[in-house]
Amino acid sequence: MSGSNGNGRARRLTINEDAQAMIDVARREGIETVWDRLEAQQPQCGYCALGLSCRNCAMGPCRIDPFGEGPQKGVCGAGADVIVARNLGRTIAAGSSSHSDHGRDILETFGAMARGDTTGYQIADEAKLRRLADEVGVPTEGQTAQEVAIGLADALLDDYGTKKGSLSFIGRAPEARRALWAELGITPRGIDRENVEMLHRTHMGVDNDYVNTLLHALRTALSDGWGGSMIATELSDVMFGTPAPVMSEVNLGVLRTDQVNIAMHGHNPLLSDVIVAAAQDPELIELARSLGATGINVVGLCCTGNEMLMRRGVPMAGNHLMQELVLITGALEAMVVDYQCIMPSIVDVAKCYHTKIISTSDKAKFTGATHVSFDPQHGAEIAQQIVRMAVEAYADRNHERVRIPGKPVRMMGGFSVEAILGALGGTPKPLVDAIASGAIRGAVAVVGCNNPKLPQDLEHIELTQRLIENDVLVLVTGCAAVANGKAGHMVPEAAAMAGPGLRSVCEALGIPPVLHMGSCVDNSRVIALAAALADYLGVDIDKLPLAGAAPEWYSEKAVAIGSYVVASGITTVLGVQPAIFGSPNVVGLLAGGLDDVVGAKFVVEPDPAEAALWIRRLIEDKRRDLGLPFTEVVADALAPAASATPVGSRTGA
Repeated sequence: MSGSNGNGRARRLTINEDAQAMIDVARREGIETVWDRLEAQQPQCGYCALGLSCRNCAMGPCRIDPFGEGPQKGVCGAGADVIVARNLGRTIAAGSSSHSDHGRDILETFGAMARGDTTGYQIADEAKLRRLADEVGVPTEGQTAQEVAIGLADALLDDYGTKKGSLSFIGRAPEARRALWAELGITPRGIDRENVEMLHRTHMGVDNDYVNTLLHALRTALSDGWGGSMIATELSDVMFGTPAPVMSEVNLGVLRTDQVNIAMHGHNPLLSDVIVAAAQDPELIELARSLGATGINVVGLCCTGNEMLMRRGVPMAGNHLMQELVLITGALEAMVVDYQCIMPSIVDVAKCYHTKIISTSDKAKFTGATHVSFDPQHGAEIAQQIVRMAVEAYADRNHERVRIPGKPVRMMGGFSVEAILGALGGTPKPLVDAIASGAIRGAVAVVGCNNPKLPQDLEHIELTQRLIENDVLVLVTGCAAVANGKAGHMVPEAAAMAGPGLRSVCEALGIPPVLHMGSCVDNSRVIALAAALADYLGVDIDKLPLAGAAPEWYSEKAVAIGSYVVASGITTVLGVQPAIFGSPNVVGLLAGGLDDVVGAKFVVEPDPAEAALWIRRLIEDKRRDLGLPFTEVVADALAPAASATPVGSRTGA
């Protein structure tokens, strides 16, 4: 099937033909999707959109009239600045907590593995284990790998409390950046401490100075980026393998009409890694064949998919807005979920098919799903149970309803910091030299989610295309990585889409102009790489020709990511308006004042062409300040993106 034969509505909602085809099917068959529910919500609350509503206590809920004709203070006396800052602080705490709790799950399993209390897990990268232990001061000389792992687990567990006074990995940040954090009083002390304090500060009658509140919000975000997320990334590498370049495929075409299809959805690799192993079990493959299938096909969605692709080359079915559509193919036997970004609606959509929704995390149950409580102590056995359930569901598949649109697109993943430096000969020097010569003007991390208020993937793709055409290297994680994979940006041949300088570098190294660095938590790889470049040059991160962008973000985690990236010295462009515009003072601080405080700020620009132009100017300004060759960027310097797909006007609020 091709979306080009569908109605115009589908083409306005997404640029992807596989998604368009499934949206058309859903509409014909009366299956409700995320876009239908967004439309039903219109008009959405204007007070909430501006950050001017508060329900933090039972004297409310309160709201501030943005036009000054109604209430200008909540019942407690809080004005717009305080209410907006409180709401933003709580959003950052929720996002930071999500990533950091993911990190805690990895850490606890890592410790249990080291003590021999799990099945299905082992140390996959002992060299990295010992490097990490040396970095945080855990003895390694004469110690077995298991002994080192126990010591490392205990040391990192202290990062979650108040015992240490600062996090283990902030030593990676340049000395100037650490000194700045100390001067501002935002050095992250303990992961749980900062999140709890953020919630305390935003209780009624505690912190009522919006600047003070937002400075602690940055501290809370830093506890995620340099704490919980970094712990999750580094220990996942030790347990499952440090990613190295690997070829795979992406879009709904990775599903197989003749195989048992299992989609892994969520964010934590603890479950998905053992599922991939169980799907290769000869006994289960034979069971699948006995039911008429030719094998078992595991595919990924969202960041669990990114984890599997980076380390195992497992194909990727799609990103956030594809989770309902993959069910509508009728080809999925099971969607196995852990937590984060999983729509409750998948249970209702699955009822229209034979697909089993299998929830696995006790902190993330879904009414109507089959719950299999995942315990790493019995990881291998539980994975076998789940795969068996999926195989047995194949017998109930209605083959006449199977519709798999299109063919998969090739993509390359696996660009960890180690892989990138390895491709450069083990040192940042070749990359620094390429930037210094102007072959690469700078680098931008394009990250974040999908948001149904925007045509799916359009902003990601057009922004990326405009950047690489102008010799800007792009790093991607999360849903943005899937979008660029589907667009063909993530294979070595895509160097032909880049400007002449970036193209020459990519062709020399055999890499794409868009590098897949992993899942949401793996944005910690981005700041670690930035820190390594800054250390090599002897400057702070804010001096480098770097930027961040989240063109289609939706989640609290994305706000936390953007905040720790900015607090680390990298200006970040948002494509979706955050709920802060009810306070001109908060907007002024985040979009301007922070530049004088941390050397970076937020920019809100929904037009990807304008965002690309703004980023180019920022990069050239950074180059000039470093004494590197620079150019004056004008609007005419950015030709229309070659791969941009016109999809009509934006939808939603």
